[in-house]
Amino acid sequence: MLRVSAQQHPQSGHTALDSIFFDRRVSSSYYRQRSGNSVQTLKVTTLTDVESLAVLDVHISARWQHDTKTGPQVVRRNADDLQSVAADNGFQDWNTEYEIAALDIDYLVHYRGSSLNATANNALIRAKGYSQRWIAETSYSTTKRSLGDAVRALGWYRQFREIVLMFAITNIETLCEPL
Repeated sequence: MLRVSAQQHPQSGHTALDSIFFDRRVSSSYYRQRSGNSVQTLKVTTLTDVESLAVLDVHISARWQHDTKTGPQVVRRNADDLQSVAADNGFQDWNTEYEIAALDIDYLVHYRGSSLNATANNALIRAKGYSQRWIAETSYSTTKRSLGDAVRALGWYRQFREIVLMFAITNIETLCEPL
């Protein structure tokens, strides 16, 4: 459903990769204790088109994997449609960088540190469109303001479906004309 709603938007090929957390505490604490689930937040990594604000892909994790592990998975699934990916420095990893470069995608990640090499690389990626990375945070803000930041479903698979459905609804809402 998410893929179909994203395909309705014009695709630029330039995307932003970012992570956000959704709260599970709203679901019944009695149910969580009875089922043995102690996870209170879910980490969601999304790939967002920077021109249409459409969320193209979602990766949801209850174990909070590091961004350098989830980022390449999301990019690999969509590699055929991408020209560039902008991400914050949480996604910076040499293995990830080489893997995404092998897919012939520009990987625009802000380098850590203030060395001459890092400063030069950061200036180059800013010129290539790194500043569009904030678009992913705009899509998060829109989703959380309109649909809430809590997951209400009790079962794991239903929680994942609920999050994907939230982003699909946000994709569809941007296509609708206001009355």
